[in-house]
Amino acid sequence: MHFPNTRNFTGYFAPTRIEADITDLETISGVVPAELNGYFHRAAPDPQYAPKAGDDIWFNGDGLVTAFHVHQGKVDLRQRWVHTDKWKLERAAGRALFGAYRNPLTDDPEVQGQIRGTANTNAMVHAGKLLALKEDSPPVAMDPVTLETEGYWDFHGTLHAPTFTAHPKIDPDTGEMLAFSYAAKGLLTKDIAYYVISPEGRITKEVWFELPYYCMMHDFAITKDYVAFHVVPITSSWERLKQGKPHFGFDTSKDIHLAVLPRNGEASDLRWFRGPNQFASHVMNAFNEGTKVHFDTPVAAGNMFPFFPDINDAPFDPEKAQSRMTRWTVDMAANGEEIAVRRLTDLVGEFPRIDDRFAGRPYRIGYLLVQDRTRPFNGGDSKSATGMIMNTLARIDVETGERDTYWIGPDSSLQEPCFAPRPGSTEEGDGWLLVVENRLLERRSNLLFFDGRNLAAGPVAVVAVPFRLRPALHGNWAAADQISAGSP
Repeated sequence: MHFPNTRNFTGYFAPTRIEADITDLETISGVVPAELNGYFHRAAPDPQYAPKAGDDIWFNGDGLVTAFHVHQGKVDLRQRWVHTDKWKLERAAGRALFGAYRNPLTDDPEVQGQIRGTANTNAMVHAGKLLALKEDSPPVAMDPVTLETEGYWDFHGTLHAPTFTAHPKIDPDTGEMLAFSYAAKGLLTKDIAYYVISPEGRITKEVWFELPYYCMMHDFAITKDYVAFHVVPITSSWERLKQGKPHFGFDTSKDIHLAVLPRNGEASDLRWFRGPNQFASHVMNAFNEGTKVHFDTPVAAGNMFPFFPDINDAPFDPEKAQSRMTRWTVDMAANGEEIAVRRLTDLVGEFPRIDDRFAGRPYRIGYLLVQDRTRPFNGGDSKSATGMIMNTLARIDVETGERDTYWIGPDSSLQEPCFAPRPGSTEEGDGWLLVVENRLLERRSNLLFFDGRNLAAGPVAVVAVPFRLRPALHGNWAAADQISAGSP
């Protein structure tokens, strides 16, 4: 097999295609917190076969899930492919059958109409199952311990849309999963289906509505009383697909929108708010104070995704691509569609996370990956898929702007952090951040543990992974009792 000699398939981004079981990884400094007992699951794109088209974007790799089992001051590692329909069909054929990212017009005739999903974007435990997620297809259920693939998951027959978000949220009070499908009536459709899913894994509420335009609806937010969907003009059309262009492109002519729905409401209760053209992808958190809804997200003036280029072929602008944590506030009781804006920090960063026990609730602490361009970097072309150098881990106080940061050094970069709370504690931020470090020159990885209340002190433990983990997109912590208490 020959992978293309392009940025997406060489250097630190070269495919690994590794399945592994390693008991008791080496701790090379510090002490793994003995109180922690659970699993850090992460999902990464890792192509099983060379792409049909000669090159492809990083987002189109097959799903490879890693489980770090943390227990008794030790860390074990297990890594497995997600056996999607795509993975199984291509494994049987011994070659790639599916074409370009989210373009079924480029697939081999023998797989037309098959589910194209790769389950490579997120991994989250709910109702006793590990869900491997990608937003263009249904979830794939896996065993959270063995990582054995069980198959596509329809929530006991209650999911009818062909897609499901890669960013569901868990209500910390009820244990319900809140989620949605976009392109819910088929590829490129404007339809959204919002769901409430019981702790036992059944959809108990469903609300359908339409977006102002089809776009990449990658994330959303919950509060105690509302859910909020941000509509950002990363758009597409059948014309783009027929021309062989990347599925998505950034449209600078369109406004952004924020749709807010009462959690107990129906589509007729939906309120739409509007703002000027800008870019926002992931959500740190949201909460409401009465009818006022606060929505916190990294915002950039222009497109952040060079692999989804401007629809009018304007050159990518790395300065406009710099995102900073921003609060959007809307009032469901007010007339008009204005969004009030307040910047929360001047740090340039993305991949925001919180102590998930405060999801949808008033909070103070947020974590994110930061690009500090004042620091030296020896990694050459080993930047993130957006071209950013994620070299710093940051903790910010969203009320005061106070920040606590840790620079990883010139030879490394960082992947998205994941918060694991201290067992028995209820104080926000009392726990550990688990972060994969990319050792760029050594071509291998570390798992780092940070005190969630003191990043500047550096990692409390560094655990060596004796090979290179592919850069992941997202992952989550699941305590051992959360897995054992799950319902089938």
